[in-house]
This record gives sequence, structure tokens and C-alpha cells, in this order.
Amino acid sequence: MRYRTLGDSDLQVSEISLGSWLTYSGGVEREQTVACTAAAFDVGITFFDTANAYGRGAAETVWGEILKDYARDSYVLATKVFFDMSDTDGGLSAQQIHKQCDASLARLQTDYVDLYQCHRFDVTVPIEETLEALGELVAAGKVRHLGFSEWTPEQIRAALAVPGAPKFISSQPQYSMLWRAPEEEIFPLCAEHGIGQVVWSPLAEGVLTGKYKPGVPPPAGTRATSAEMSTFIRRHLTDETLEAVQRLEPIAAGAGLTMAQLALAWVLRRPEVASAIIGATRPEQVHDNAAASGVTLSDDVLAAIDEALDDVPVTGTQLAPGASAGVLHR
Repeated sequence: MRYRTLGDSDLQVSEISLGSWLTYSGGVEREQTVACTAAAFDVGITFFDTANAYGRGAAETVWGEILKDYARDSYVLATKVFFDMSDTDGGLSAQQIHKQCDASLARLQTDYVDLYQCHRFDVTVPIEETLEALGELVAAGKVRHLGFSEWTPEQIRAALAVPGAPKFISSQPQYSMLWRAPEEEIFPLCAEHGIGQVVWSPLAEGVLTGKYKPGVPPPAGTRATSAEMSTFIRRHLTDETLEAVQRLEPIAAGAGLTMAQLALAWVLRRPEVASAIIGATRPEQVHDNAAASGVTLSDDVLAAIDEALDDVPVTGTQLAPGASAGVLHR
């Protein structure tokens, strides 16, 4: 496993990180979560990403129980705040940020998180209020570093312009061979300000593993057949996309890689990307994915990927699911 520095901080993260969005929030059993977490440590994955909203606390709770058996300084722990936790709890007001951070720490059974991320931008709260509350968490030692997920360029610039604002070190956008939206504005804007990228869905919900075939029902037991986990994957399950992904198989084979390794090495080719978050339901997936760390794809392979996918990938700045445009100031 290789490690990269996140933004211009002193935080070292593994190139492959383990997430818990759809899996450990209720999509898989506890035994699988334990096994995948152990496999992560075995292969050198030291970066674990969750959120309070994943299963409304379920993912944080199960990792709190599991990670307490590992030395706290042996891993980097990230969580998030924004999405609703109840009918009256959600967003990025000062009151909610403090309340939700304390609740996350209790569920995670830790005194601090290494990275606390705004899961989306809250257009109903003045940005100054949000940033002041985040700064208070850092000052209190509850949070080491700050990040955001799926903020628009306008929102990022607004936060950077607030006098005395706490420092952000990470951005968490969706990024994969099939979803290249952040390349246009988010990557260069963040790089200019020392903000690294931790990317989610680098395998496009597993579509880039090649397991889903055009014209064939999804295999039993996969994310696409799960009521809990299939909401986002549906957009990729068109024949056009699946046929394009099938054209990647000989490219991966020629490079001596699995399809998943090819997809992960592709996102890690960008120096802006510090880590790619994987979601695993079996330890074998963790081992396979981790082997992508340190792989360099040749120019010929990169060109072949672009030719195979043609115009299927999404490009240009996009508003992410669950995100809203705009900024509110005091």
C-alpha cells in the first residue's frame, strides 16, 4: 500500500480507503463488516470514511465497536455532517454541527476524528456561521482537520473568502472513469488552495468491475439487486454504458490487472487524488482493490480507455445528488 499526503496538511492517508456508505450502514451483516475491516488493516489500508447519516448512525456505531480494538493512532478516521438525522436534526447550523459531532464521537467511541467533512453545503445557513462552528470543533480538539463533499466551485470560493476561516484540507467528489465532472473546475480550484481529493464511487457502484452485463439481469447478491443499495447504481445500468465497460476488459487483461484495479489505478493517476474510497462486502474485494495502489497506467492504456468509453463518461461541472447551488451570507 502506498500513502499520500492529504492536501497541504500533515495527514498521511492510504491510496485506497474503506468506506461505509451503503455497506456498513445496513447493507451487509456485521460479520462481513468485521472481516472487511480486518482485511483492510491486513493490506495496509489505514483510512476509514463514514458519515453520521449512513444508516442514521448505524455505520458509525458498528465501526466504533470494531475499531476500538485497534490502536487509535494506527488509522485515520473521517466522518461527515449535513444530511438529516431526524425530522428536526440536519444541516450545518452551529447548533447542529456541535450536536452532531458529539453524537458521532460517541458512536465512534473516540475523542476525536481526523477529518470532519461537510457532507453537502447548507444554503439555508450563513457560511460564516458554519465555518465558525467548524473552527470551534478544531480548537476543542474534537476534530483534527476539515473537509467538504460535493460543494460547488462557487461555494468553495465563498468559504475560502471568509476572513479567519478554518483551513479545509480535503474535498470528496464522485469521480471515476464514468464520472469525470470534478476534473474541469473542482480539481484545479482545490489544488490552488492546498485541498486534496478523496474520491467516492471510483468503481461507479461496482459497474466498472464488469460484473454487470448488457441485456442480462444483475447477478444475485450484487448491489444492483439490493433494495437498500441500488438507488444510485441505476443510472449506470444502461446498455450503452455496460457495453462500453465491457470494452475495457481486454485493456485490463493486457495490463495484467483486474477491472477493479484498472478503474482504481485510473483515478489514482491524478496527483490531486489522495485516496479512492472503496465499498467492500467481502474481504477478497478489499485485497483485490488494494492491489491497485502503486500501479502506473501507461499512456497507451489511458488512451485505450478513452477510446473504449468514447462519449459515455459524464464531463463538465455537475451539481451532485443532494446538493444545492448558492451561498447564504450574514
